[in-house]
Amino acid sequence: MTTADRDRLEAIVADRNSPQKHVWRTRIVLATADGLGTMAIMQNTAMSRTAVWRWQERFCEEGVDGLLRHKTRPSRVKPFGPEVAGRIVALTLAEPPGETTHWTGRAMAKAAGVSLRPARLALARASAAPHPNLQALQRPAVYGEGARHRGLYVDPPAHAVVLSIDEKSQIQALDRTQPGLPMKKGRAGTMTHDYKRHGTTTLFAALDVLEGKVIGRCMQRHRHQEFIRFLNAIEKAVPAKKAVHVILDNYAAHKHPKVIAWLSRHPRVTFHFTPTCASWLNAVEGFFAALTKRRLRRGAFVGAVDLQAAINRYLADHNTDPKPFRWKPTPTTSSQPQAEGTRRWIQSTSTAQKDWS
Repeated sequence: MTTADRDRLEAIVADRNSPQKHVWRTRIVLATADGLGTMAIMQNTAMSRTAVWRWQERFCEEGVDGLLRHKTRPSRVKPFGPEVAGRIVALTLAEPPGETTHWTGRAMAKAAGVSLRPARLALARASAAPHPNLQALQRPAVYGEGARHRGLYVDPPAHAVVLSIDEKSQIQALDRTQPGLPMKKGRAGTMTHDYKRHGTTTLFAALDVLEGKVIGRCMQRHRHQEFIRFLNAIEKAVPAKKAVHVILDNYAAHKHPKVIAWLSRHPRVTFHFTPTCASWLNAVEGFFAALTKRRLRRGAFVGAVDLQAAINRYLADHNTDPKPFRWKPTPTTSSQPQAEGTRRWIQSTSTAQKDWS
């Protein structure tokens, strides 16, 4: 034993924070270095003969560091063999038990006769995921079609207005059964869980992507008649010399024959429909989310008229300090080729729109 080893071992014994298992191992080695025999060491440390021999041998092989760690021991539970993992993976191709539509981790573990963790490990190692469906495979196609709309956001056409239009239907005029108490020190604001319903309204909104302003109209229903009335309001609000590119979803009222006839009478307006299941491409959805969070969710309204007035005040307040919509393209997206493709797509869409009439 070197002087450095002895100093280190004595420091371990003197340290009050040292684990006791490290202390008695160190005392075995120090007593051996002092010349004590096995029986004397057993009496001083209250350890068995095999324990004394084990840690003497460990110090001779690995030094002080060998006393401070345990050797890796095999698990008491025998691991499952490859046949169990193969059976779990094979179950992913079979029908789930009972009246269920898909496999879950616990159902898979129960059918294989193992616990949840081995079932998950077997599926992860085989890169098998029985719970997703084909909707996940449709997302790349949606992103490819959505590149056209992203081009309108990133590089809008010159001398044109890009509007994101949608309707927020069935906005409920809810009044709480008791007035809420304001926030005070040590207590949050209160709001009752029950409410009284006083009718609904529908908000038609058009977000100007370049300026951030919103044109909104509250109406009782959301049919093609109300949509045409809203288009007439937009026609009056947008300067006559500018083209209007409208991004909207493929709702049935937006493709009604009377709406198509309206488009034929207003050639400067062009519709760009978002793909199915891709409402995230419509920028006005973000405005609807802010409206719900900041004005509607905690509001109390005694009637539909009160609700419409609150929405109109929020629109006026929003338009006093508007912020333009900024699309953040992915790092792999090139804006210039995307913009050129957008211009070609706009021209083809305008030609197709004339064919509708």
